[in-house]
Amino acid sequence: MSDLRIALVAEGTTDQVIIEAALKAILPCPFILTYQPPVGTRPDLGEGWGKVMKWCREFHVRGCATVESDPTLELFDMVILHLDADVADKSYADYGVNVANMAQEEALASLPCSSPCPPASDTIEKLKIVFLSWLGVANLGRKSVFCIPSKSSEAWLAAAVFREDEDAKLLRELECNQGMATQLANLPKVKRIRKSKTVYIRHAYSIYNNWNTIRKICSQAEVFHNDVDRIIQEMTP
Repeated sequence: MSDLRIALVAEGTTDQVIIEAALKAILPCPFILTYQPPVGTRPDLGEGWGKVMKWCREFHVRGCATVESDPTLELFDMVILHLDADVADKSYADYGVNVANMAQEEALASLPCSSPCPPASDTIEKLKIVFLSWLGVANLGRKSVFCIPSKSSEAWLAAAVFREDEDAKLLRELECNQGMATQLANLPKVKRIRKSKTVYIRHAYSIYNNWNTIRKICSQAEVFHNDVDRIIQEMTP
């Protein structure tokens, strides 16, 4: 199999590092991961999940039936759409009154939309509905997958780096921890993981090497693994 061409829509650069490391563990062949930034002018949507929403609304304007049928994505073998599940606790008004009004006028699915955690899956399902409303489609195409770590991609990082016997408190109910990035940054110096692309790259091999452990601890890593694997199986003659 030749190098896979994968498009990624993601909140930030640290998320990209974690997702790329996970893909290296999942995929049976080399791949080229291409980040898809929004191109329009909506500075009010800022960074983070607002940037993902901005990309989705730009996609919606192009009027495509599925994500991969978009002319900007049709040459890719797979499209990954990322949000952290803590977005379910956000509000459109976090980006200002204009964004809140836009969400109401365009009948976007409501935020916040979180359910009690555990289980993580209840909130994830609601957030998928929000994601689809941003895209303006009923469902994703066969070559597209959601990547929605709960509550953040730092849960996957923590599961990769820390050990259950030594760091049980940190890893307890990992997928329901709203403040994992802050906790990692505030650990004692010997264990501290500051939220930056450079630092996360240093831990990328741990994510790759310990991916099966992450899947056992984080249910949404298992979901992502299986969704990516399904696409690969459908591509295999």
